[in-house]
Amino acid sequence: MLEMRPSCERCDKDLPADGNGAMICSFECTFCAECVRDVLSGICPNCGGGFEPRPARPTALLPRHPASTKRVFNPTGSDHTPETFSVSRG
Repeated sequence: MLEMRPSCERCDKDLPADGNGAMICSFECTFCAECVRDVLSGICPNCGGGFEPRPARPTALLPRHPASTKRVFNPTGSDHTPETFSVSRG
């Protein structure tokens, strides 16, 4: 089950589990769509991987399967650019 982290790691924007606009990498690093598009160029500053939209958890299921309350705030990761990584994509 996904953690559904509550905020963008770069700008700390709230990202409700039952809403849209969150992007995650394969390690569940979580960023808002604006940071992924405008700052990170679609590359995770933590692992160098890509992003996919995080699915919304139905509101009715949140009481039984609550989202994480742990906020990860690491704006320094935003200094990474695609040139910083030497990721093999082949």
